[in-house]
Amino acid sequence: MIERTLIILKPDAVQRGLMGRILTRFEEKGLKVVATKLQVLPRALVEKHYEPHKGKPFYPGLVDYMTKGPVLVLCFEGPFCIEASRKLMGATFGYKAEPGTIRGDFTASKGMNLVHGSDSPESARREIELFFKPEELLNYELQNSPWMCSDEDRKATS
Repeated sequence: MIERTLIILKPDAVQRGLMGRILTRFEEKGLKVVATKLQVLPRALVEKHYEPHKGKPFYPGLVDYMTKGPVLVLCFEGPFCIEASRKLMGATFGYKAEPGTIRGDFTASKGMNLVHGSDSPESARREIELFFKPEELLNYELQNSPWMCSDEDRKATS
């Protein structure tokens, strides 16, 4: 099933010069970039984005961390995009993430984990709407699409 998801390369990914290497992993998986922005996130936007975690002990630190420097905000599209992205990222805490995943290969930190990804179709819709206007989401075909995703994959339901 073709889906869209929001991915944020967090300030540590940008500051460590890992944007290209991380982006490459998503593209090599067959996911297509349909929108992107490099920006320092306004505090109010970060608070709204992480609103489901408000009141949890880690929330204030998370908001501070996400506003410390530039991030790369992306919307990807592809077959089973949400689940595929979550697997690429690895476990939330870098020290628990499997080798071969983004977090497993590039961090051992609990707090600075390089990348955010939507965890469900509902979250993806909400998050994409927070960061992108509808006209910023591009519709186009990659030339390799027929080789990356079968017709059955395009129609499948999870």
